[in-house]
Parts: sequence; C-alpha cells; structure tokens
Amino acid sequence: MVQSHAEDVDGYLAEVADPDRLTALVRIRELCRTELGGHEELMAYGMPAYRRPGGEPEIAFANQKQYISFYLMRPDVREGFEERLAGQDMGKGCLRFRRTERIDFDLVRDLLKAVAARPGEVC
Repeated sequence: MVQSHAEDVDGYLAEVADPDRLTALVRIRELCRTELGGHEELMAYGMPAYRRPGGEPEIAFANQKQYISFYLMRPDVREGFEERLAGQDMGKGCLRFRRTERIDFDLVRDLLKAVAARPGEVC
C-alpha cells in the first residue's frame, strides 16, 4: 500500500493485510493518540497524520511496500534527537522500519512527546 484512498484511519488500517504490520501500525496510532494531546487525527497524502487544530501535519505514518514509515515533519525535533536517530534508517524526515520487531517504540514515544511539548515549524 503506497497511498490509500481510505476516508479515515480506521479504513486505512482495515486495508493492511499483514498481521504483524497491522499490530505495529495500531501501536504507533495508539502512541500518537496518547502522546499528541490536542492534535487532530486525519488522513493526509493518503496516510494517517496528526496536526494541531488548523495547522499542518507534524506526524504521519504509512504502510509502505517494504517498510513502515514514520514521518517526523518537525526539523527542530529531529535536530534534538540527532544522536538517537543516528543509528536508524532515516531519510530527510522519515524513519523507515523494515522489520516490525525492530521498531523502537520508546523512540517513537519520545519523538511524539517532543512534538507535543511545543509548536514548531513544519517542513
């Protein structure tokens, strides 16, 4: 699934066929909902995303063909976590998790907490 046409996150998750990936994506969603208090959950660019009311998405995740993507669209948070992100498979603003058992959910939680702590510029 590269881009979904689901209308909401529940519909998006219903499209995920792999049970291990579904479990991981549900856990990421739960972390987002827990840690991003005040953020709205929506579908943006065909994937689940989270934004402050009226703002641009700051976080998103996606079930890609070969990995799960976790999009961190806040350069200030990425810079603040530079050391912890150094060993991760990461593009400009996307963490790629190729194996579900290797997802560092503690890192994901800490990134989400940092995003929630204060507004910042979105790239």
